[in-house]
This record gives sequence, structure tokens and C-alpha cells, in this order.
Amino acid sequence: MKGILGKKVGMTQVFTKSGKLIPVTVIEVEPNVVTQIKTVAKDGYDAIQLGAVSVKEKSSNKAKMGHTTKANTTPKRFLKEIRGINVEDYTLGQVIDASIFKEGEIVDVTGTSKGKGFQGVIKRWNQSRGPMGHGSQYHRGVGSMGTLLPMHVLKGKKLPGHMGNEKTTIQNLEVVSVDLENNVILIKGNVPGPKKSLVMIKTSVKKGETVRETEELITYEIVEEKNDEQVEAVEETVNEEKETEEEKTEVTE
Repeated sequence: MKGILGKKVGMTQVFTKSGKLIPVTVIEVEPNVVTQIKTVAKDGYDAIQLGAVSVKEKSSNKAKMGHTTKANTTPKRFLKEIRGINVEDYTLGQVIDASIFKEGEIVDVTGTSKGKGFQGVIKRWNQSRGPMGHGSQYHRGVGSMGTLLPMHVLKGKKLPGHMGNEKTTIQNLEVVSVDLENNVILIKGNVPGPKKSLVMIKTSVKKGETVRETEELITYEIVEEKNDEQVEAVEETVNEEKETEEEKTEVTE
């Protein structure tokens, strides 16, 4: 088990050399710092605490700064634990970057889903509406409230209410590419949460350390601007063409 904290940037698409289009989510992974190591002997379970996104000292407090100072790092905005991990592989203050994952690995991504506010049963629970004719008098109702005998609504009845803004995990997603130069991980498909939201990438619980075969992606390079010598050569050829055209016009006249 391994994991890292990142920030969702948005979605895009990449192409393989065989012509296949793959929709991906771009996750920016700033260097994570191991701010705490928990053991069975001391805390009752094995886990490491990761810190990401540095903040100014004036935006923190003494307790938080004292906690991160033990790891010889600056105050962090996000602190998350990863359990089920071999703590002997980590040291306090260790920096973890995107290289912890590689192409083809299967991961689980956890984030906070987008908040939808107060919604009805059709949007919240995917229920069907009634007939839209005026005579039905039942269009977007919540349905039956249950039998008469209990004299109350049974617990668990699907009703309107707050939707979204919940901790959500999408399992068995594939790592398409790892860009160490830009500190970015591309994950196939969508992940929970809005743009700029915090997400956690962990090794898949169901697939474990499975690594799939990946196809090579098409990369695009920026063409360099022409140097002065090339520009002068082009200008000379253009001037020569103009002179020849002028000579031709004089001869015809």
C-alpha cells in the first residue's frame, strides 16, 4: 500500500500511437512530506501522515507549526493518514513525489464530491416522475410514504435532501502517465470533486500491486523560433523574387 495527496486540475484527453483516445483527469502532485509515523506499539495501528500544500506561518498556529517542525518542514494546509502501510519504508520528514507511481498501476482515488445543495428525489435518487397531464395532479412527488400501520415514515425512505459534498472513493482507476517535470499524474476516467479540490491517490484495495500494459502516448513538441540567420536567408530569397518580377515587367513594357 502506498499513496500521495494531490490537487485536481481538470480533465483532458490523450492519444495513443495506435489512434486510441483516452479521457484522463489531471492531478497536480506537489511534494508530500511525511509529518508523522504511527505504529502499533504507540498508537495501536500502523500509518503515516502526509502533509501537502505549504501555508504561511501567520495563517497557522503554534500547535500546527510545532507538529510540522518535528518533521523539519513548513506548516501544511492538508494532513491525511494512510493506513495499512509498511512504516519501516518511511522516515519522518521524507519527501514523496509523483515518482511513487508508474504507468499502468491500478489505484483508488478519494475526494469530496461536488455539492449539489437541496435536491428532490428525481435528481437525488434517480426516481421517475408522474404523468405530466394536468389531471394526474402528481408530477414530481416523492412516492408512497409506506404502510399505514407504523403511523410514521419508515427509516431509510428516500426523500429530498442535501446532495453531494460527501467523501467518495472511485476504485480501480488506471494511471495513464506520470509527468515528473510538471509534477502531474494522469488518471484514466473521472475522479470525485471540483477543480482545485484535494484528492488522495492510493494503491487499489481490490487489485493490489497490479500493473497493466500501457500503450505509448503521442507527445507534442513546441517548434523553436527561427534564428536570425534563417530570417535573413528568407528575406534575401523574397527580395530576389521581387527583383526578378520587376525585371520581367520592364521587359514586357
